[in-house]
Amino acid sequence: MNAPLVYDALKDAAQKWPTSPAVYDEYGMLTFEQLYAETEVLKNKLLALGVTKGMGIGVMSRNSRNFIMGIFAVVGCGATVMPMSHQLKKAEIDGILDEAKLHGIMDDQHGACPIEANHKMINMNIESYRFAFTDIPKQQLFAPHVENPAFIRFTSGTTGKSKGVIISHQSAIERVDAANKVLNLGVGNTVVWVLPMAYHFVVSILLYIRHGAAIAIAKDFLSKNIIDITNAHNGTLLYASPMQIRLLASDTSGDMMPSLKMVISTSAAISVDVCKLFKQRFNIDVSQAYGIIEIGLPMINHIKSEENPDAVGYALPDYSVDILDDNHNPLPCGIIGHLAIKGPGMFDAYLYPPTLRQDVLKNGYFLTADFASKTQDGLVKVEGREKSMINVSGNKVFPEEVEGVLETIPEIKFARISGTPHVLMGQIIQAELVLHEGKTVDVEEVLTYCRKRLSTYKVPQRVKIVESLPMTGSGKILRH
Repeated sequence: MNAPLVYDALKDAAQKWPTSPAVYDEYGMLTFEQLYAETEVLKNKLLALGVTKGMGIGVMSRNSRNFIMGIFAVVGCGATVMPMSHQLKKAEIDGILDEAKLHGIMDDQHGACPIEANHKMINMNIESYRFAFTDIPKQQLFAPHVENPAFIRFTSGTTGKSKGVIISHQSAIERVDAANKVLNLGVGNTVVWVLPMAYHFVVSILLYIRHGAAIAIAKDFLSKNIIDITNAHNGTLLYASPMQIRLLASDTSGDMMPSLKMVISTSAAISVDVCKLFKQRFNIDVSQAYGIIEIGLPMINHIKSEENPDAVGYALPDYSVDILDDNHNPLPCGIIGHLAIKGPGMFDAYLYPPTLRQDVLKNGYFLTADFASKTQDGLVKVEGREKSMINVSGNKVFPEEVEGVLETIPEIKFARISGTPHVLMGQIIQAELVLHEGKTVDVEEVLTYCRKRLSTYKVPQRVKIVESLPMTGSGKILRH
């Protein structure tokens, strides 16, 4: 069996850079040669169990060397792999199995048991995997409407029902190579990894392996741990969420991270104030990046991160990014409209109902469900999600903007903004606030803070203090 393209990325890395570091973690360092050798052993064990081309297999694990091996081993067998978080609850796993019709799941036993019966244990050099087939017939092809599928991922479902997104081997490699034209990662770079691998594997982890960069896996995202790992392994890129960057900006240790060359914020919008605080603390700009499972990483703010930290950046060389009106016509610069993107590595299809890419695109563009604006020189700023937009007396309010302001108040850990019906104004703004442990806020002072920073119609008219907010697996706030 010829090795598929995605598996070739690991095989080629082992041949090109056999002794270069591939993974740093709590157990030490693995070279590319060692990572490939262990993955080959796991792949052969899966083949012996009956995993083969045409199947869909889930790999459920915490961030680890074994997760990386598990993903590559499954695609090496010719099967389509679904990266899955170990934090999924049993009901969520059952929902995935019902929707995706996977043939089996391999898990690292750090979460709920995904399939109760007929387990096979697969020993690794460190820890072990548990594998079980589902009741789906082995001869029933996974995603038969897609040629050479490699990955299946469900969208986050922040504003509605999630969709199964299928990415072929060719598309995965295309988007990885397109992203690295700006990231310029290779041997000698070390990426400090704090995000869930389950939600960032296709572009991020695959990119690092294909281009020879090392991955330093953080056990958690406590500020001290991230700083220590960065300095221990001379980290050059920190790829993190706004929450993690905000925690680092609040660090009082005084320790610096001198080896860092780039800090990228992704997963959700980040406020200007947090970017400024991080710059003051570590003397490095935060660059936003726009990632979306259907396309990959088409935009990075690598040029004007200091002047415009709230912008998601410029289109990467291989992508076209435009702002369209409701009829899918381009809008003038500075006007808010639908964010539309086209370029290499787009998803190949949705799983169910089976829908090919060409039946989703509009004039070659993928419509992202985000509202955005673009400057004359091409700098893009996301204004908010289409489905989460709130209409206050005809004025558009994007929750992300208001949340970004509220979360700069030191006592506030998370904020969620939503619209509630109003007889005269259509909708009014409601804020739900989660406070840091032991902290309190005066609601009127919170509102005064907002009035100084937001237009009147954007200021919350109702404020609730809550214990927690529902989150998606990828760390985004779940909308109403």
